[in-house]
Amino acid sequence: MTHVIAAAWAFVVLLVAVVQATSPSGSVVGAIGTVLFWGVLPLGLLLYLMGATARIQRRRLAKESAADADASGHAPGDAVAPEREEP
Repeated sequence: MTHVIAAAWAFVVLLVAVVQATSPSGSVVGAIGTVLFWGVLPLGLLLYLMGATARIQRRRLAKESAADADASGHAPGDAVAPEREEP
């Protein structure tokens, strides 16, 4: 849901920037500033903050899986199977 809101906001900001760049009293520098200060920075902050919960959960799961592997008391197995000898 957050990505839909972010996409809609980006669309609106781009439309405002196009209008600002093409209007007789507007400028391209103002349009670039609009995209940067009304689009890129707020959207980056929004998506970073909304993804914080997922990052915390991934970090917690990684710690738990590492702790489970260490707490088993068994030596880690080889990733490659031993070579089979022919009888």
